[in-house]
Amino acid sequence: MHIQGQVADGFEGVRDAFSANFDARGERGAGLVVYRDGRKVVDLYGGARDVDGTEPWTGGTAQVLRSATKGVSAAVLLLLHQRGALDLDAPVAAYWPEFKAHGKEDALVRDVLAHRVGVPALDRPLTPAEAADLDIGAAAVAAQAPEWAPGTDHGYHAQTFSWLTGELVRRVTGRTLGEFVADEIAGPLGADLWIGLPDEQAHRVGRVGPVEAPAVAGGLRARPKRGITEAYTNPESLTRRAFGAITPSPDENDPAFRAAQLPGSNGIGTADGLARFYAALIGELPGGARLFSADTLRRARTEASSGTDRVLVVPTRYGLGYMLHGVASPLLGPGSFGHPGRGGALGFADPESGVAFGYVTNGMRKGVTADQRAQALVRAVREALGRHSGT
Repeated sequence: MHIQGQVADGFEGVRDAFSANFDARGERGAGLVVYRDGRKVVDLYGGARDVDGTEPWTGGTAQVLRSATKGVSAAVLLLLHQRGALDLDAPVAAYWPEFKAHGKEDALVRDVLAHRVGVPALDRPLTPAEAADLDIGAAAVAAQAPEWAPGTDHGYHAQTFSWLTGELVRRVTGRTLGEFVADEIAGPLGADLWIGLPDEQAHRVGRVGPVEAPAVAGGLRARPKRGITEAYTNPESLTRRAFGAITPSPDENDPAFRAAQLPGSNGIGTADGLARFYAALIGELPGGARLFSADTLRRARTEASSGTDRVLVVPTRYGLGYMLHGVASPLLGPGSFGHPGRGGALGFADPESGVAFGYVTNGMRKGVTADQRAQALVRAVREALGRHSGT
């Protein structure tokens, strides 16, 4: 597989790991960008941008980010707090009165970001067309009775995160979350990120599709534990209901899906756009662009939830809107924060090392958090940093 792009001195091992993903881990098409202290040190891409392999991946190829979108969406709420427009410790109903139905009057804005608000599933799933209607989605989560008392436990809000965050932004700003991202994040940063893909950018987005995980030693593929298997196969489980809050699953290659604004699942971006976004959360880009203050950065990556996740049924750790380094989602180090996308994509930042990381792929896998391709790249970056520091 011909890999294109470049790496800075000392990061050659990252190129090797990226190439090995195609040779040994079933990669079909992907892009990887890493910034360090605001400077791009890795910019790699290769393979095909489409599932049929007819068009090569280019430096400007964008892909569906799935839940890696959540990290971008969380930044919107945190920026509104940073500007004094949104109080993280206020009840959600202070901005969105309808949300207090069925005992949710004590749910706080921070509970939404920490996956503690208690509405990861809907009693009646929405169709893809209903899900794309901002009013219908917001009304559904507002009317939903919680699975647990808000603030008392945590569970991944896989789909409902879209309407929870999106409606709060609409109530506070009068703009959609996607409009805020375009105006206040992507535009000022020069980052190729969209929640609600504009028609004029549609030609840049490759088609996605499933790829099989490669066999492990002995010719078998790794199998999840029984409890996890049951959670994902039992149609009555909270896990299935949470991921099935939109039923049937949307066609991610459908232009209508890509044009919709689902801030928890359908963002689209390039590897550079994702990495550049995280670089601006932890420091300045060339030209001085920066998003988070030191206090907001501290809030984003301070643990707000931990323990066994009621939806993912594995131990998870969340800050405010971000997954934190842990067994379910290993990142670069203890202080790292970011978000994976189910199937492969990963974006995160590590303030201690100054690293911002963006990986996107068109080969979607079933795993939710620790995709083996992304993890191989993270390990290679960690090793490169070790060599730089002389360790």
